[in-house]
Amino acid sequence: MSDLRQRPIVSAKTTTPKQRSFSSRRDNEEPGRGTGISIPDIIRVLVTVVIVSCGLSYYTTSSESLLWGYRPWFTKWPEVIRYIQGPVILTPDQLALHDGTDPSLPIYLAINGTIFDVSANPHTYGPGGGYHFFTGRDATRAFVTGCFQEDLTDDLTGVEEMFVPLDDPDEYRALTSGQKKIRREQDLRLAKAKVLKQVAHWENFFRNHKKYFEVGKVKVEKTQIKGEEKRELCEAAQKQRPKRNE
Repeated sequence: MSDLRQRPIVSAKTTTPKQRSFSSRRDNEEPGRGTGISIPDIIRVLVTVVIVSCGLSYYTTSSESLLWGYRPWFTKWPEVIRYIQGPVILTPDQLALHDGTDPSLPIYLAINGTIFDVSANPHTYGPGGGYHFFTGRDATRAFVTGCFQEDLTDDLTGVEEMFVPLDDPDEYRALTSGQKKIRREQDLRLAKAKVLKQVAHWENFFRNHKKYFEVGKVKVEKTQIKGEEKRELCEAAQKQRPKRNE
């Protein structure tokens, strides 16, 4: 019993060098300690960067966008409604009602059978607007030729002629009939490709526009399908025809 009473009590503060080394190493390995960056710190930095970027976008785009001009379709309320309701299929007569004269109806125009909603710009496409004549119809031919009075139709027959070069009379007479035929076929093939490119350009213009969007298709009745009869070019389109030597 006397030995037990005389045994020295080890103080909690008294540690050996080996114990102190182990304790220091254990402390440094504890989560959240040391000089490393924690996950909450990374999240705070990312959130700050996003907020600052959105603020700069809002300021530089004159309060139009928080995403530097990018606006997903699901952020455009009219487009979301149209997506929920599904595409519209209109006959030409039904499409004609959407020319902006009835304020209860959206303003539509069509290109190559595809209908686009341009209601966001009534000053341009509504009554009195500079391009009001495009609305309520498919005026694909006018988009190609630039003849806004004569060609407000979707009939593209013969429009490729505006891209066929004009031959020099003397040079053309020197060609054989076979050479003339080959030249004509080549010219028409290239001209039709240019027409398709021009139509696609305008389709993409409205489809990718930040204010306009696609809503459906024009339903063409069998009696409205065009025949093979060639439609004459308007005067403005005739003047645009290139010369062979150019």
